[in-house]
Amino acid sequence: MIQTKIFNSTNKPEIKEKESLIDFLYDNLQEYGDPKSDIEKAVNYALEETPSFGGFILMSYLKNEKTGVVVVNQTGMKDYIPENILVYIATHKNYRGKGIGKALMQKTIDVAKGSIALHVEPDNPARFLYEKLGFSSKYIEMRYKKEK
Repeated sequence: MIQTKIFNSTNKPEIKEKESLIDFLYDNLQEYGDPKSDIEKAVNYALEETPSFGGFILMSYLKNEKTGVVVVNQTGMKDYIPENILVYIATHKNYRGKGIGKALMQKTIDVAKGSIALHVEPDNPARFLYEKLGFSSKYIEMRYKKEK
């Protein structure tokens, strides 16, 4: 049975544990991932280690091995933009297809106060899990990247 830990601004991971969960996300997000520096920014935001609205991190484990990590940032908004954005979710490469992602998503829904937005690539197989859990596509996201 998987167990979970919740980290937030009042229950922060120790430095080594924080580094370990950033490494876990970097290693297991694979083609859907970001540079470690971006992952660390989302983690710091959730833990309010930078000026932010906070959020939370869920970590699942089996015995002493990490099996999954979720990072949720609070947006500080409501209604017109969901209160939360699920920034990262990853399950360990060796534990995929065993229900860990679904369990983490359900726990995320239970813990989050308010609605949740997430971004998913159209070809990401996790998209079907999100749809089964009640997520829907309301918009096509577009971005303009301003050059410095």
